[in-house]
Amino acid sequence: MLTCFAETYDPTIEDAFRHSVIVDDEMTYLEIVDTAGQEEYATLRDQWIREGEGFILVYSIASRRSYDRIKTFQDSIVRVKRGARPVFMLVGNKSDKTGEREVSKEEALTLSRSWGCPFMETSAKTAHNVERMFSDTIRTLRQARDGDSYNRPKPSATGGGGGGGGGQAERRRRRCVIF
Repeated sequence: MLTCFAETYDPTIEDAFRHSVIVDDEMTYLEIVDTAGQEEYATLRDQWIREGEGFILVYSIASRRSYDRIKTFQDSIVRVKRGARPVFMLVGNKSDKTGEREVSKEEALTLSRSWGCPFMETSAKTAHNVERMFSDTIRTLRQARDGDSYNRPKPSATGGGGGGGGGQAERRRRRCVIF
């Protein structure tokens, strides 16, 4: 998916990336927005929240402050979505920095359970669990959107199902926006 790692990080107002990925033999178009947690740009963030379906909330395991701020972001998303049930994933990044850990896995697991969302730890530096983070979020989005129908067989292109889901509306329906 993303194969480069920068040793230094320069937070910006926001960075947006578009990427297509195949998960479970199905193409998905991602819009990934990195807001760098900038409070002064809350209006831009709220716009992305309104449009977003899935939210990967990332903190550094080596920063108590970043973990505490994640709770504020989750509250903001729930507020902006007004009753909609967005898909969340809680992610502890920098798992390669175990000696600098300030947030335990147990604490993050407790938080993810209270939110009803998956949790995992990743390392952008070593690429540990990075692709899995996106794939699991996409699967969770599909299940939330389609319910049990996601696990049912898809109509074949030659069978009586209208061509197997290739139209523009079908592609747009499967598009995931990740914040």
